[in-house]
Amino acid sequence: MKQRDQWASRTGFILAAAGSAIGLGNIWRFPYVVYGNGGGAFLIPYFFALLTAGIPILLLEFGIGRKGGGSAPYSLSRLSRKFEWLGWWQALICFVITTYYVAIVAWAVSYFFYSFNLNWGSDTEGFLFGTYLGVPEGVVTENGWNFGGIQWHILLPLVAVWAGVYYVLSKGVQRGIERVSKIFMPILFIIMVLFVIRAVTLPGAAVGLDHLFTPDFGKILPGFLGGTNPEWYTVWMAAYGQIFFSLSIAFAIMITYSSYIDKKQDVNNSGFIMAFSNSGFEFLAAIGVFAAIGFMATTSGMDVSEVAKAGLGLAFVVFPQIINSFPILNGTFGALFFLSLVIAGFTSLISIIEVLIAAVRDKFNISRQASVNWVVGICAVVSLAYTTGAGVVLLDIVDHYINNFGIVIAGLFEVILIGWFTRLATIREENNLVSDFRIGRWWDVMIKVVTPLILIYMSYKNFEQWLNTPYEGYPLHAQLTFGWIMVALTIVLAFVLAYAFRWKEPMKPKQGGR
Repeated sequence: MKQRDQWASRTGFILAAAGSAIGLGNIWRFPYVVYGNGGGAFLIPYFFALLTAGIPILLLEFGIGRKGGGSAPYSLSRLSRKFEWLGWWQALICFVITTYYVAIVAWAVSYFFYSFNLNWGSDTEGFLFGTYLGVPEGVVTENGWNFGGIQWHILLPLVAVWAGVYYVLSKGVQRGIERVSKIFMPILFIIMVLFVIRAVTLPGAAVGLDHLFTPDFGKILPGFLGGTNPEWYTVWMAAYGQIFFSLSIAFAIMITYSSYIDKKQDVNNSGFIMAFSNSGFEFLAAIGVFAAIGFMATTSGMDVSEVAKAGLGLAFVVFPQIINSFPILNGTFGALFFLSLVIAGFTSLISIIEVLIAAVRDKFNISRQASVNWVVGICAVVSLAYTTGAGVVLLDIVDHYINNFGIVIAGLFEVILIGWFTRLATIREENNLVSDFRIGRWWDVMIKVVTPLILIYMSYKNFEQWLNTPYEGYPLHAQLTFGWIMVALTIVLAFVLAYAFRWKEPMKPKQGGR
């Protein structure tokens, strides 16, 4: 029977889990979500979502992985043979995310080197979509796609990222993932502190921070409580969405990572430490980002609302503009920012792919190296689609559907199946036995009632929005092919993997965590 790796220490596990949770979204998504949803007032729904869904699901997945001692499909099948398909669905969601997430990390690598000489010029938007991504005219129309061919300057950093991923994963859990997390996470924190210190000392930084944190309670309250936003509930949905995407819950990562912990290792305390570390980093990044945005707004004579953007626009259009405006040390500041994106993206990417490696290794009882070869090889080939001129449009469609109709619905099935069709209290008690402090019955209520209701409502609103306004106005064939059909295929293949193949001999955990 093969030996299964384990984390060498509790610190290694927490840093690896934090490395998974702290990703690109912490830096470019969270600041804008706070800004657009009530500023300082958003902290109320954010922490409510963290305590009612984020931490409860995180502890649930820690408990499932620790109890099951295997990949997500294996650990869920240990709870019930009928749940294995859910583990495979979540693993296949990770496959889809891997193929485009690696491309964004590759873009960040390119921009890290561009920073030193400000190669993006003055027209940063034109450089991103024209010179760098090579998006062709009429990239997607009612008549089909114009992929525009492979962009070799994107392919090269993509290959470099895959080489780094392959090396780390081939080294295993302790000598690969844990060692990298212990090195990269402190470096990321130091970079972000330097980034924030420089940003808050810029002229106009207070303007950006004022826009970010000034509370607008009218946006989060219903009308009968004095609210001014008729769609106040969308702010609360945004808080839950941010928590789900930020903590890496509901798509098998934390089940997989917790399967490598020692059976005697604390679970509850580790979960709270990891969750609040992630939130702390988000707030730190938000301060730096909006301080820099305030600087740009002041120097350009624009309003903060004209400068603030989310996602790719913030990272690869707005920030190069901000870096251009710096009086001194433009390249240094730019390099620090994009290096933080590279590190945050790389550690998250490692965790996403590890879900697939563990699942394939457990299911087919092959060596870790063989599993790494197969998974990385297939993911790398598929990711080539995102190096074409149409890559950014394809990424936009796939990301929207896999997040809103993949992760959210998979999370809904997870809390319903485990909350209502297993002995949920057993998982809680087993976590409590090895933890510094106990979790009470409130946790059961969160898993069985509160979180399912929230996710049902989120799913309903996502479907309603799609029916009323097709995403970004993309043609129906594009949304069907790379949206609905892609999501449906992950579900179908999940059932095929769960029921068409029998489990081989499972991995045996090493004793003592060494």
